[in-house]
Amino acid sequence: MSDFYQTGVISTLHRFPGGKLEKMEAELKKFQRQQPVTLLLPCLWSEFEGPAMPRIVEQLKQVKYLRQIVLVLAKANEEQLRKARAFFSDCPTPTRILWNDGPRVSGLYRMLEQNNISAGPDGKGRSVWMAMGYILSDEKTYAIALHDCDILTYSREMLARLCYPVASTNMSYEFAKGYYARVSDRFHGRVTRLFMTPLARTLQRMAGYLPVLVFLYSFRYPHAGEFAITTDLARIVRLPSDWGLEVGILSEVFRNCAPRRICEVDICETYDHKHQELSKDNPEAGLHRMAVDIAKHLFRTLASEGVSISDGFFKSVKAAYLREAQDAIRKYNDDAAINGLLFDRHAEGTTVETFAHSIDIAAKAVLEDPLGTPLIPNWNRVTSAIPDFQDQLRAAVEEDNK
Repeated sequence: MSDFYQTGVISTLHRFPGGKLEKMEAELKKFQRQQPVTLLLPCLWSEFEGPAMPRIVEQLKQVKYLRQIVLVLAKANEEQLRKARAFFSDCPTPTRILWNDGPRVSGLYRMLEQNNISAGPDGKGRSVWMAMGYILSDEKTYAIALHDCDILTYSREMLARLCYPVASTNMSYEFAKGYYARVSDRFHGRVTRLFMTPLARTLQRMAGYLPVLVFLYSFRYPHAGEFAITTDLARIVRLPSDWGLEVGILSEVFRNCAPRRICEVDICETYDHKHQELSKDNPEAGLHRMAVDIAKHLFRTLASEGVSISDGFFKSVKAAYLREAQDAIRKYNDDAAINGLLFDRHAEGTTVETFAHSIDIAAKAVLEDPLGTPLIPNWNRVTSAIPDFQDQLRAAVEEDNK
């Protein structure tokens, strides 16, 4: 994005033409002597069978400044674990794979349950949380960078720009959120464009001034899966185990970190990944489910801030959201027209109607259970309850990597 606009709440670090990747990587290599970075990759085995993961691995082989790579592998059997290890066999950066479905890690999940600590249901949030625990266990990493493994346009510049704000010894950021323009020959990013942004505006208007909503609305792409976080902050934040991970971690960062130590950073010129189906008729899959989980998290966040929620409140939210989202469709239609982009107004309208149904489902769930599934406890609580848990986790990962 070729602008220099600052929201005023958090810092926005833009991507301007003429940047030198080699210079940035050389500086990152120097920074890592004092503030080393570990890359965390949450990955399904199926992503190794697609076009994205092989490209990501090839790009990572050219990166020289990371302390280590930790890949948390889900939905994989033992043979697939061996194949995943082979992918990284000639990577110059030390790499460890946390086999999330393996008997050793599964046993650790059971141990948590036996000690009244729930890591939540299986999902991306739980996998990321466990991998963070492994990274925190040796206390040699200063910051953790995380990105998804379905990025078709991945480049090592993306990683360098994501790491730089928290790795730099000349900056003071504890959390950096990636953003990018989701545009090809058409607009993408439906959840952000047509759901999160209109819903955040609606809630701001209805609930009045709430700092947490102002904070969430300050991010250009709150649903982006790329972020970097210092280990001190990672140790105290709690994570949701469902599709609300990206919004959930922003809420936790808001509660535990000063805004001046938070930034968003433009990490690439183009970004494309595996596009989720809308799943209009199935609220348990695709973008439909994603919107439900996000809405539940936002509504429960409002309740925790003292906002009175009721059936009438949610009906008003849905009506106001529809008006806001329809206005957004008009704006994107005009934006597409002046730039010669494809734009299917009917498909956009169908998407908004599906997201409005997500609000109904989320509202019903919140009214029936205002607290919902608890966030996964932070790692300080885990080590308090089970002092040697991280040692056992490290031992389990080392055994799985032999």
